[in-house]
Amino acid sequence: MYAKRIAVILSSAGLLVAACGKGGEAAPPVVTNGEVDAIATAPDGTTYIGGSFTMVGPATGSWVAIDAATGQRAAAFPTVNGSVYAAAPDGSGGWYIGGRFSYVGGVGRSNVAHIEADGTVDPSWNPNANDWVSSLVVSGSTVYAGGSFTTIGGQTRNYIAAIDAFGNATDWNPKADLEVWGLAVSGTTVYAGGSFKSIGGQTRNWIAAIDASGNATAWNPSADGPVGTIAVSGTTVYVGGLFTTIGGQTRNWIAAIDASGNATAWNPNANGAVNVVAVRGATVYVGGVFRTIGGQTRNNIAAIDASGNATAWNPNANGSVAAFAFSGSIVYVGGSFTSIGGQTRNNIAAIDASGSAAAWSPNANDLVSFLAVSGSTVYAGGNLTSIGGQTRNCIAAIDASGNVMAWNPNADGPVVALAVSSDTVYAGGYFTNIGGRVQYHIAAIDASGNATAWNPYANGPVLAMAVSGSTAYVGGDFTTIGSQTRNNIAAIDASGNATAWNPNANGSVSALEVSGSTVYVGGNFTTIGGQTRNNIAAINASGNPTAWDPNANGSVSALAVSGSTVYVGGDFTTIGSQTRNNVAAIDASGSATAWNPSANGSVSAFAVSGSTVYAGGNFTTIGGQTRSNLAALDASGNVTAWNPTADGAVLALAVSGSTVYAGGNFTSMGPNVASCFTRLNR
Repeated sequence: MYAKRIAVILSSAGLLVAACGKGGEAAPPVVTNGEVDAIATAPDGTTYIGGSFTMVGPATGSWVAIDAATGQRAAAFPTVNGSVYAAAPDGSGGWYIGGRFSYVGGVGRSNVAHIEADGTVDPSWNPNANDWVSSLVVSGSTVYAGGSFTTIGGQTRNYIAAIDAFGNATDWNPKADLEVWGLAVSGTTVYAGGSFKSIGGQTRNWIAAIDASGNATAWNPSADGPVGTIAVSGTTVYVGGLFTTIGGQTRNWIAAIDASGNATAWNPNANGAVNVVAVRGATVYVGGVFRTIGGQTRNNIAAIDASGNATAWNPNANGSVAAFAFSGSIVYVGGSFTSIGGQTRNNIAAIDASGSAAAWSPNANDLVSFLAVSGSTVYAGGNLTSIGGQTRNCIAAIDASGNVMAWNPNADGPVVALAVSSDTVYAGGYFTNIGGRVQYHIAAIDASGNATAWNPYANGPVLAMAVSGSTAYVGGDFTTIGSQTRNNIAAIDASGNATAWNPNANGSVSALEVSGSTVYVGGNFTTIGGQTRNNIAAINASGNPTAWDPNANGSVSALAVSGSTVYVGGDFTTIGSQTRNNVAAIDASGSATAWNPSANGSVSAFAVSGSTVYAGGNFTTIGGQTRSNLAALDASGNVTAWNPTADGAVLALAVSGSTVYAGGNFTSMGPNVASCFTRLNR
């Protein structure tokens, strides 16, 4: 098919307040388009995030209703937790949607669903396709579906099916031998395109017409490559795809087929793939990945006249075009572009009759592969998870209501460490410019988003930070910082200079926690403070290691202190003189306690609240139970019932009040969209 990562889990669902379910799942208020590696919370409810993203925006899911006037989300449609590739109106104000998803509005729906006019998920219509659905068309009370499924509507149906009003497969069964990508209906005939070689009981190469009995008709254009899009106008069938011959003629990527199955003289001759064709009057709008079509230079989008020539309309998209919808003189365009019609437009745009982009700019964060217009609403589907996002490079602030704040330090490289002290945000990472200043790998950002004069200037990345009073403890992979030689760990004073505290680690430091006058250190080192310490140590106020020596046999990437207990996560199998797989609790003597959740993959983040330890990482079992990358562990080391189920690594955690904030490299959290950042109810 034509073919991200932060989540906050709380009692808010997006910008709407709603209670979470048993597992703590809730739709996140915001999503990012890249990994989130650091989270810090402030007393006023502000959440600061850092990572490798360039956009932060409201979580909408992949099926969105957009106001045609403002470009903002028009209605709170149920959130789809995957991709929407196809949609068709039900004729009563609702929509059938297909794609690759498992939940719609928190309701389990496998790849196909019916959303009713009031925005609720139809409780009775549930065909339950076992693989993705890429095309849907409606005729009367029948929904025709094409895709990669082999069961749907309670029956075996290979790649194509007809579904009745109750969600059941009808007897119509063309039995394609490979995927069906495009469908169109005209009267009692269903036109199908895809990658099949047999359908409807006949040999049909990539394209066919199927009658009411499910049999292939005599119409047989026989393409030499896949057909992905079909549009019918009268007795002419317009098709696009990856072919070079069809209907008995040489036709590159696009053709018009007559009632006999022969290619007409209409021949735009594209030089690249055609993803979508749409007919409006005598004009055929074409989108794809091409540079010339209709005898003209046209980048990825064109309007073709009845003679097969490109018209003067030339929006000139800088990326692929996959969808069209029309309203008056406006052509709505979806795809994977950042510029079209002479303007910056991310993946969705409105193009006027001159080929210029209108002011309308919803700013989708990923591919838009389906568009439709109904009244004053534009419906968009695809891989997107957010409409109306804001540009934020690697660092952002989100208020207590889930809105992206104006605070915008604009880092030029990933931010992987954050700490908050009063109204100052300390940031570390791989950047060289942040807050409007040259700041190598470390900076202090004020309430306006500007870097302060504090500038320790590290010569390598800062990977961990902890603030205590006027001192910032920093770890990373550097050899100079604060105008002094400091190997991988340092303490920086209020002037930005390194203090005399100098543990001198011989390897990278990636985790820091301060407790009183003791700094707990984790990373990938074997000596620190002049002593042998494998990957974990406790450093006193003089910069020397204490006697506390858990001696981990692998890297330590997460630390949390609670009373006299230090929780440790990483990639190890022994620590504190005991076998402990990737997670452990260490007592004041440096020994592992009986607490032993034993994760089967790395643990990268902790957050502690009372007797509960929240752990994130890249694991599938922990505490003796299946847990996908995120878990809550009790005082005995067992998992609680709380089970958000992230589909990718969780790399950062924080707790504030009743909320657990999680960041990482995931796209969903339980039944909800949670691209890299989410809020969960504890």
